[in-house]
Amino acid sequence: MKNEKKKLVGVISLGCDKNRVDTEHMLTFLSEGGYAFTSDPSKAEIIIINTCGFIANARKESMDTIFEMCEYKRLGSCKKLVVTGCMPQKWLKEMRKDLPEVDIFMGINQYENIVSLLDQSYKDGQRIIAVDGKPHESKVKNRMITTPNHYAYLKIADGCDNYCTFCTIPYIRGSYRSRSIKELVEEATDLANNGAHEIILVAQDVTRYGTDLSKDGKPQLVDLIRELSKIQNLKWIRLLYCYPELITDELLDEMMNNEKLCNYLDIPFQHVSNGILKRMNRHIDHDGVVELVKKIKALPQPVAIRTTFMVGFPGETDDDFLELYNFIKNEPLTHVGFFAYSREEGTAAATLPNQVSERTKQKRLIKLVKLQRKVVKKENRKWVGKTLEVCYEGIDYSKARFFGRSQYQSPEIDTLVYFKSSERADIGEFYNIKIKRVKDYDLYGDKV
Repeated sequence: MKNEKKKLVGVISLGCDKNRVDTEHMLTFLSEGGYAFTSDPSKAEIIIINTCGFIANARKESMDTIFEMCEYKRLGSCKKLVVTGCMPQKWLKEMRKDLPEVDIFMGINQYENIVSLLDQSYKDGQRIIAVDGKPHESKVKNRMITTPNHYAYLKIADGCDNYCTFCTIPYIRGSYRSRSIKELVEEATDLANNGAHEIILVAQDVTRYGTDLSKDGKPQLVDLIRELSKIQNLKWIRLLYCYPELITDELLDEMMNNEKLCNYLDIPFQHVSNGILKRMNRHIDHDGVVELVKKIKALPQPVAIRTTFMVGFPGETDDDFLELYNFIKNEPLTHVGFFAYSREEGTAAATLPNQVSERTKQKRLIKLVKLQRKVVKKENRKWVGKTLEVCYEGIDYSKARFFGRSQYQSPEIDTLVYFKSSERADIGEFYNIKIKRVKDYDLYGDKV
């Protein structure tokens, strides 16, 4: 592309943080290939949508976005429309038929080929289908991060071996594949040297990290954490998506003794009823969930637990739901998300009897959301009068306050700490904030 004006690319990334990392890899390859970027799709000559296909709502969002971008192909300056990610990886046949405007369908193993595929599309003008290839992780250095400069996600593995009966991920992403500690440390070092004070480890199951690398099948997550902790410019390491059965005493001890490892665990419990957990093919039972929560709460330092619970799984009775409701009431957790079961074609749960009606799902969902609203207000009051170290992230002009996060809050999905300061605050820097009050889900305080 020498001696010619750089083509403008607009990229839309949907879904989870793992998808975001894939998009950032793709942006790097495009940048190295001589392309420029725009956030305005009306100015983009090339539009790329990295889709999510996890559940029906995610697929609907992906399709709605694609249809919206198709209008720029028909009426705007867009010459090439590219759809990539989980949806073409699994639903290519339907998408080829329904989306004639798309020039390139690209699977999850083709991100590093984006430049050559675009070159080919411009050269011969033919529709390109690239959804094959052996599952692997794209290798890039100095990744073009799309988060604020002070934090970044580090995908430590891809794929999944858990085969929960409601989930399509193993059929889309393949078996669990860990990246090497050496490679991850190199990437994290680059990220830290470029300003990322916080590295957030993500995978379908971070606690399973290294089981496919070690001879004895033992997880190597603690080993990875210790190596990452040696990075000088790195202040926080955060763990997302920890399966409960692999949260070991060794990991909890590391959390208590490693200042860089945030006291934060994202544990997707999904439910607490033994019958539901068994039908979900989860590898923990009710007593195991309760025991783990109590163990974490008994640690010498507070640990924030984030979790998700699913309502309306096939066969969920009123008693099952009541058991979940009472657990949330009696074992209050810091951050809780709820979602209704989505019947996914090709999964084992889709064929189970006693599917729950949408009306019942929504009624149960509303009850849990109302309950958690009360629970979290009570939980947050324990911080009043205490001082938290907060990473400053911006200003809310309507509240006339700065805001940021403590180690107990993950970006974008959790609550915030709002604070006042008589001095200037710099984004990405850390300040001690004394909490004065709680409002709704958030904490309010002053810089000390």
